[in-house]
Amino acid sequence: MPTVHLLDYVAGNIRSLVNAIEKLGYQVEWIKSPEDVSKAEKLILPGVGHFGHCLSQLSQAGYLPAVQQHIAAGKPFFAVCVGLQALFQGSVEDRDVAGLGVIPSTLDRFSDADKPVPHIGWNSANTHGRAMYDLRAGSKYYYVHSYKCPYKPGELEDQGWTVATGTYGNETFIGAIAKGNIYATQFHPEKSGVAGLRTLRAFLTGTGAKNLGAPLTEHLVSSASKDGLTRRVLRQTSRTVFVPLTIGGGIRDTVDTDGTKVTALEIATMYFKSGADKVSVGSDAVIAAEEYYSLGKKLFGNTAIEQISRAYGNQAVVVSVDPKRVYVPKRDATRHALVETATPGPKGEPYCWYACTIKGGRETRDMDVVELAQAVEAMGCGELLLNCIDKDGTSSGFDLELIAQVKAAVTIPVIASSGAGVPAHFDEVFCKTTTDAALGAGMFHRGEYTVKQVKEYLDEKGLVVRKFEDDLER
Repeated sequence: MPTVHLLDYVAGNIRSLVNAIEKLGYQVEWIKSPEDVSKAEKLILPGVGHFGHCLSQLSQAGYLPAVQQHIAAGKPFFAVCVGLQALFQGSVEDRDVAGLGVIPSTLDRFSDADKPVPHIGWNSANTHGRAMYDLRAGSKYYYVHSYKCPYKPGELEDQGWTVATGTYGNETFIGAIAKGNIYATQFHPEKSGVAGLRTLRAFLTGTGAKNLGAPLTEHLVSSASKDGLTRRVLRQTSRTVFVPLTIGGGIRDTVDTDGTKVTALEIATMYFKSGADKVSVGSDAVIAAEEYYSLGKKLFGNTAIEQISRAYGNQAVVVSVDPKRVYVPKRDATRHALVETATPGPKGEPYCWYACTIKGGRETRDMDVVELAQAVEAMGCGELLLNCIDKDGTSSGFDLELIAQVKAAVTIPVIASSGAGVPAHFDEVFCKTTTDAALGAGMFHRGEYTVKQVKEYLDEKGLVVRKFEDDLER
């Protein structure tokens, strides 16, 4: 079995990339020291998280000279996500840390004036008609990043680079780039389904270089007491599921049975190594937000959200919110953020606010959903999963008023959840709100509809959807 070398510097979910490589018939050998790099024929630099953290880790471990020598020797080199960003001269994410300087350009942050940041989801890698590692015009690839290299037509091409681009809002950025023995993608091929496996295979087999010349998100719920089982489930799932996996439950500081303290970051790291791409924080996010406001909106870096986002980037942290309606008769009846609702309360109350709950909705707190959303965004949360206890299990459609209120309060992506019962509910939420994604559960679990049927319905309604690609050989 042919081999490929992988450099792991604690860069998030490496397991999924390993699984993708093995599915394509290759064996992974781990780089454990700078000396091992010289033994590699094909080298892959993965990455999830912070530009400065990535480069600092590589520098402190002595890997940078070895990686530069590998590239200079003309050996095949593939970089993913932050691995791609490391090839540039620098990034505004950390101005004090220099990149490898292989690509003569720098990275900046997406503007959040007209869209949520991070950019999370499916997008194109447009090669503008050029052959490039089996990237295809009709395929969509999975991106998750806040920083990007702006695309300036012809600038890098004039220096021999082949560039594929994506567009987010009104900003066009480099989605993939290649030159000679180097190939790098901002998207995650191991999370891009069949389309991602194709481009990864093109690198492994060398066919992409010859052409160049010179979420579905699966949510797995666990508890700390089932940690070993959860990780086994993750490992087994990630071997066959090549789309993003999010795991929730038990992401908090705990004390083991022998008295050893285990931090939320350590727990998240175990999950990432087992195949998770993101972790979801629920009740603990509400408690952390209460503390945030009690301390005058000050951050001390000790919450699970802060710890994990600092190490792996905010795109690795999802906060799952479980709000419920509290009706009031008039605007001055509460200090909380109100909605003038089209669905009055049991006594005809025309207003409501959304109270956050914990412990699976069993306990209501004196905090509204806007307060929570803004607090966790400040802590480093990269995405909100917005449930609604009033809508959960009703199959009556999403709570559009709740979604609109939260979307107006934050700049990070929001996933609408709770209430989907038929495909038309997805069309409604996308057309009547600015939600970034929508989640269905019961309608799929009960076998009433498939994801494919919903996407076909949305396609017929004129929405842009990622097509189904289920054959690697096509």
